[in-house]
Amino acid sequence: MTLSHTELEEEVDIKELLENDRQIILFNDDVNTFDFVIDTLMKVCDHSALQAEQCSYIVHYNGKCEVKKGSYTELKPMCSTLLEKGLTAEIQ
Repeated sequence: MTLSHTELEEEVDIKELLENDRQIILFNDDVNTFDFVIDTLMKVCDHSALQAEQCSYIVHYNGKCEVKKGSYTELKPMCSTLLEKGLTAEIQ
């Protein structure tokens, strides 16, 4: 079965939508300080100070928080850096 040009475009569009619908989830831990988490989110995820502080409190009280949305390609290096710095995070 061969796909028409329109069907191929729709398939690519769906893949792009799915690819861009990812997020980094940051999980709570008992090791890192609020200041460290806030500073790391500002440096790695380009958060403002207020956004980073809010995320750190959400993580603390809810156990996890979505800290960044984007494509897998965009998020992979950010998530890797968060992990290298000792935070617990994953891409979903």
